[in-house]
Amino acid sequence: MPHAVSHAVTAARLAALLPARRGQAWQVTLGPYSVRPNAATSRITSGDRALVIAESGGVIEVFADRLDLFAVTPEIVVDASGPDPAEVLAARVLGSVLPRLERETANTTVHTHGWHQVIIDKAAELNEVGFTLIDHGARPAPVPRDDGVGIEWVDRTGGEWGLWVLTPTGNFTLSYAGPVAGLYDALPVLLPSAEGHQAADAGSNFTRHLSNRFPQLRPLDHRTVEFGGYGDTKGVIALSAGDEPADRPDDNRRVAAEFGRLGADLLLTAVPHLV
Repeated sequence: MPHAVSHAVTAARLAALLPARRGQAWQVTLGPYSVRPNAATSRITSGDRALVIAESGGVIEVFADRLDLFAVTPEIVVDASGPDPAEVLAARVLGSVLPRLERETANTTVHTHGWHQVIIDKAAELNEVGFTLIDHGARPAPVPRDDGVGIEWVDRTGGEWGLWVLTPTGNFTLSYAGPVAGLYDALPVLLPSAEGHQAADAGSNFTRHLSNRFPQLRPLDHRTVEFGGYGDTKGVIALSAGDEPADRPDDNRRVAAEFGRLGADLLLTAVPHLV
């Protein structure tokens, strides 16, 4: 009997924008069930992860297809009439949906196999990112820690990066120390969407320089900006020298930054901007 649900037009484009994992691109199939009456529906999969994309009434919805649970509430809803809705969807899937699925998987693993198994699983993903960094010319070195594992490397600007599996949360933490300009290529990929954000007048010349360039950044004080909300990448960027004044917006000023709640897929997408 033929399937009555048609393919969501956006599904193939979205799948192409998500990184292949271990050489396997995301696969597109027809939706196994209709999440909306008469909506064109597709399912995209990568290993044991699956997303359902439904299109109807000028709206595109993305659902997480969890094991033994029918998708009911969409993770993402976007207007199909935008200039490139698939690109908007991909950014949100990478920044919030897939990291949340990683946290759910880690929570299950903690209860069934213990937190050490989460560290082992994430270390395998850390290796995947590490080899991708090598492919792009970086030289990551492993760094053992009492509270987890990590790798460190130096980019072309002399900035020092570190990628860490520190707790069994299921997500990664990325650190940076170097000139603030060394972050500018990576921030558009790592930060959540700028939609709804406004540049702040608070803080100092330094923090306003950053928040004017990236409205997702919020001055925390005259030396520090923070970013992220519920479900998003979260973190801070701060002047690294405690006695340095914050009244100069020089792009060569040294900062320390930390990005938390990152998923492996977002990191793989960001690799070309981290070397």
